[in-house]
Amino acid sequence: QVQLVESGGGLVQAGGSLRLPCTATGRTFSNYHMGWFRQAPGKEREFVAAISWSGGRTNYADSVKGRFTINSYTARNTVSLQMNSLKPVDSAIYYCAADCAAGGASTIASSYDYWGQGTQVTVSS
Repeated sequence: QVQLVESGGGLVQAGGSLRLPCTATGRTFSNYHMGWFRQAPGKEREFVAAISWSGGRTNYADSVKGRFTINSYTARNTVSLQMNSLKPVDSAIYYCAADCAAGGASTIASSYDYWGQGTQVTVSS
């Protein structure tokens, strides 16, 4: 069992930055691939970024490439999402997720076994 807790959300102006840490407790964090997803009101949950457990493979949604960076810090059981040049369309609840299957850095929500409670990000224009 893995518990995930996101933090770092808040209100920021367009063009600003936020960093979302996600801390895991429970089973060995280094065995999990990690991902970030987001869901805006009235929309489906969508993939944002993912990283393999080794940190050697990453994936990003086209909409965030070049602006967002995912990093994994296994010694601290933490994965973070650095978000720069934020836009109003980035406003959503952001969820951290853990995937214990082979492969890694999946873009598919159903691949993930554990989810955090989410943190709200609001970008004003």
